[in-house]
Amino acid sequence: MGKGAAAERFFSDKETFHDIAQVASEFPGAQHYVGGNAALIGQKFAANSDLKIRISGWAWWLMPVIAALWKAKMGRSLEVLLCGPVGPKLHELLDDNVFVPPESLQEVDEFHLILEYQAGEEWGQLKAPHANRFIFSHDLSNGAMNMLEVFVSSLEEFQPDLVVLSGLHMMEGQSKELQRKRLLEVVTSISDIPTGIPVHLELASMTNRELMSSIVHQQVFPAVTSLGLNEQELLFLTQSASGPHSSLSSWNGVPDVGMVSDILFWILKEHGRSKSRASDLTRIHFHTLVYHILATVDGHWANQLAAVAAGARVAGTQACATETIDTSRVSLRAPQEFMTSHSEAGSRIVLNPNKPVVEWHREGISFHFTPVLVCKDPIRTVGLGDAISAEGLFYSEVHPHY
Repeated sequence: MGKGAAAERFFSDKETFHDIAQVASEFPGAQHYVGGNAALIGQKFAANSDLKIRISGWAWWLMPVIAALWKAKMGRSLEVLLCGPVGPKLHELLDDNVFVPPESLQEVDEFHLILEYQAGEEWGQLKAPHANRFIFSHDLSNGAMNMLEVFVSSLEEFQPDLVVLSGLHMMEGQSKELQRKRLLEVVTSISDIPTGIPVHLELASMTNRELMSSIVHQQVFPAVTSLGLNEQELLFLTQSASGPHSSLSSWNGVPDVGMVSDILFWILKEHGRSKSRASDLTRIHFHTLVYHILATVDGHWANQLAAVAAGARVAGTQACATETIDTSRVSLRAPQEFMTSHSEAGSRIVLNPNKPVVEWHREGISFHFTPVLVCKDPIRTVGLGDAISAEGLFYSEVHPHY
C-alpha cells in the first residue's frame, strides 16, 4: 500500500480465512464480483459479443485460469466455455455467453478477498501514492490445478485457435513436491496443444523465487507464445532468473522505460524464438499504471499499434466505469521523454501528442509504447490487468506460419 503496488498472497490459515470470508460475504452492502484471471478474462471476451466472433474456452483451475479458444470467423456467436470448480455464486454472476459444463459445478464457492484503496488513503504511517488493491485467498483446489486433465482432454474436441493460461502463482500454497510435479504436467499439457495454436500466459503476483525460476527455466516460457505481466511481476521475474537490473529492489515511482525495455528484450532474446532456439515465445504485453509496452519478435505478429492502444484505452474506461474515455476524469502521468535502453546506447524518445504510440527496434525485436490516460478516482482497480491483456489479444494478429 505504501508503494501503491498491486499484490496477491496465499493465506495459509484455513479456519481464519474462512471466518474472514464469511464475515465479509455476509456484511451489509457486501459486493460480490466474478473473480480471478480465468473468469475475468472470460467475462471480458464475452462482453465483446457485439464483435460477432465466437470464442470458446476452459478455465483449468477455476478463477485463476482460462484457456480461451478464439474462433475468429465473423458472423458466428461468441462463446466462452469455463471449466473448473464453479460454485453457485460465481455461476450466477457469469455472463450469459460463458458456459460451464456440469462436471465443473460444485456446491461451495472459492472466495478471493480484495482490499482496495484510493490514492491518498492512509493506514498508520502509510499513505498510498495511487489507487490499487491487495488480494488474498486460501484456494487449494485452484492451486492444485484440479481441472488440468479436463482441460487437456477437451482440446481435441474444441480445436482452439488461441489458448490463454494463468494461475501458476496459485501453486505457492502447495508443497514444493506438488509444485514440481504439477509444473512438469503443465509443460506436458502445453506441448500437447497442436502446433500453430498461440498460447498466452498471464502472470500474477508471486513471492516464491524458486517457483518463478522454474517457470522461466523449466520449459514453460519456451512452450508459450505470448506473456502478459505488470511491473511487479517483471521485476520479480528478472530478480528470480538473474536478468538485467536484477539488483533493483523495487521500482522508485514510475518504472523506468529503458530498464523495462532491457528486461523485455532479455526475456525474448534468452527465452524467445530464434534461429538457434526451439522456442515459441515471440510476444510480451507489459502494463503498468501510466504506460504499456508491447514487445514482439519481428515476423510473427501484426497490428501491434492497435493492440497496445486498445489495452491502454480499456485501462482508462474500465477503471472509471465509463463507455469511453472521459477526459475530465483521467490524467496523463507517463514520462514525456525517456531512453529506450540503459544496457546499450538507446535512443531518447520525446512523446508526440499527435502520435501517442511510439515504436522502436532492437536486434529483430519491435517495441510499441503508449501512455495510459489514468483514471483519477477509479471505481475498481481489480481485474484491470486481465482486461488489458484480453483487449490486446483481441487486436493482435498472429502470422499464419504459427
